[in-house]
Amino acid sequence: MPLTKVLITVKSYPTLSSHYDEQVSIAGFREDGVFIRIYPIPFSKKTYEEQYQLYDWVELDLERNTRDFRLESFKPVSLEETAKKKGHLGTEDHWSARKAIVLKNIYRHLDTLFMEAKHEAFYTSLAVFKPARILGFVVEETEREWNSDQLKKLQAGKANSLIFEHPEEPFEVIQKLPYRFSFRFTDNKNEEITLPVEDWALASLYWKSLKRFNGPDREQKAINEVRKKYLQEYARNTDLYFFLGTTQHVHAAAKQPFTIVGLFQPTEPPAVIQGSLF
Repeated sequence: MPLTKVLITVKSYPTLSSHYDEQVSIAGFREDGVFIRIYPIPFSKKTYEEQYQLYDWVELDLERNTRDFRLESFKPVSLEETAKKKGHLGTEDHWSARKAIVLKNIYRHLDTLFMEAKHEAFYTSLAVFKPARILGFVVEETEREWNSDQLKKLQAGKANSLIFEHPEEPFEVIQKLPYRFSFRFTDNKNEEITLPVEDWALASLYWKSLKRFNGPDREQKAINEVRKKYLQEYARNTDLYFFLGTTQHVHAAAKQPFTIVGLFQPTEPPAVIQGSLF
């Protein structure tokens, strides 16, 4: 079978769940503009940070993940084979090459997206969404450690899991973010919603910022760096879109299953004023 060429646009920040392999995923667009996710992938920080770069074209030998009812879900035929880089789309001319791939199907109404997510003819679980107005950026403190029961289950199943590159080595898990970062926004029908941002780039920015600061207020300073980037720079100074996605178990159980799994932020003034930012 021919290899599948994919433009990588999303790298999720891993979280713990009973479907842990699902959380270690990337997503992107095929050449025909179809938005797909790829999981599981070999789980190592080096692989995730260095092998999969945003807006790289890569080739992979993929097949439908038949354990997942979401039609956008694919998996590597072999987890031992690495993605082959086939080019990179740059930011020239206000991201025109990227926009030609990414902006073929844009959602602007939340109710339409939520309906398609639950309708068996669609089960839409990945979407490019254009917010009408950005109302704010919310930061909430969360648990600082992973759930101990989930960690035990993950440890117990590690030896039999293909998603870990070296199951014989001591178990390590990516550090949990102690805060939840969310955008509050409206759609074109003035429906308001708050969704968390769960992409690798935000988490990486927080941890890198934290290392730069000292003192008891270092976490607040790192939060301020994230807020500055996502609220002031992206929401005010770019034509911001959201990549929305679901996880399999939440998609089946929740009325509204989406989170923001990535941003698309062409460097040009917003087409619509994004609203008051608080």
